[in-house]
Amino acid sequence: MKRPVALPNKTPPIRKERNVLFSKFPPGQVPEASDFLSKLEHLEVEPRIERRAVSVAYDLHEHCLQELEGSLEEQGYHLDNTLMSKMMRALIYYVEETQLHNLEAPDRPLKKSQHEAYTHAWERHPHGDHDDTPPEWREYK
Repeated sequence: MKRPVALPNKTPPIRKERNVLFSKFPPGQVPEASDFLSKLEHLEVEPRIERRAVSVAYDLHEHCLQELEGSLEEQGYHLDNTLMSKMMRALIYYVEETQLHNLEAPDRPLKKSQHEAYTHAWERHPHGDHDDTPPEWREYK
């Protein structure tokens, strides 16, 4: 996943807290996986053995869930593959990827001012006492 280019002014961190769920078999994956993840920099790891999960907290500028889970799978760990887990994982991947993409996008306001669009529209439309009806028809009684 592509990371945004570091800007000279420090952008505020985008903190994420996620749970990486593991399958039932093979047993004992949680402590090993938490040890593996704790070696990564800028990553807070907490094993949750009773839930077969590892809680991770990170800054989106540094890590993303897709990267973390991909590195776990490369090491041979088996993640939970229930339908709900797959759907949640896909949604989180999409959200994080979109946030990273939006960080790269430059700020381009549509108008210089919020009122500029309305002023131009107002100048183009007749207003006030303007009436196209000839004066003799307006005073007809």
